[in-house]
Amino acid sequence: LTESLGQQVVLDGRASGIIPGQIVSKAAPDGYTLLYFANSVYLVPLMISNPPYDPIKDFSWVTLAVISPNVLVVHPSSPMKSVKELIAFAKARPGELNYASASPGTSNHLAAELFRSLAGINIVRVPYKGAGPALSAVVANEVPMMFPTAGAVIPLEKAGRIRALAVTTAQPTALMPGLPTVAASGLPGFDSAALTGVFAPAKTPATIVRRLNQEIVRVLTQADVKEKLFNTGVEVVASTPEQFAAAVKSEMIRMGKVIKDAGIRAE
Repeated sequence: LTESLGQQVVLDGRASGIIPGQIVSKAAPDGYTLLYFANSVYLVPLMISNPPYDPIKDFSWVTLAVISPNVLVVHPSSPMKSVKELIAFAKARPGELNYASASPGTSNHLAAELFRSLAGINIVRVPYKGAGPALSAVVANEVPMMFPTAGAVIPLEKAGRIRALAVTTAQPTALMPGLPTVAASGLPGFDSAALTGVFAPAKTPATIVRRLNQEIVRVLTQADVKEKLFNTGVEVVASTPEQFAAAVKSEMIRMGKVIKDAGIRAE
């Protein structure tokens, strides 16, 4: 990409919390400062008071680059072998079924809260400092379930250390062939995933946004790049700016309701 654009790209390591979005939202709209980040950049402002930027007004949309599905998993020894069995178990024992989660508002947390809401069950969040420790707790059979990303699940499932019940996206994923969706397993309409895209500051000229989109999409859709990304557990989308904007706005409405109903606040 940098060769194609004839520019030097410097990676800024300040990639925690809301800082990256704040940096880019205040940057000059010249196409030289971009943000490559997941959906927390536009969902975290819904979890705090007086956010330092507006996710809709302060960005130009370049492309929805990749999607990372979450997967509902349990320990291999669990008696729950399907989504329906898990829901039935939770309904029979309200408040007794726990789920592991990383920070508030992460994709694994939101997927669990959406699941809880649509299934009408009472499951309890067990927070960890990161997705890795949370998943390790499920592998160790300390917590019954979690919604980690597919990339983290695939090697563990192959090794028989975890049982995958369903994928959270609306459609099945090639990342985990044969695995049903949560929606098709008893919760129609369920759809949740980590969306990662490229943002530019608001008021970036349309010509620059189009050029960035064309070049980034060209790179993302190269066979070797798609394969490398697929092997890390993500699927290339490479959308238009308009499609990316529509996806963000839809996610903010849909997941915003989950955030509000669950009372989720950023730490």
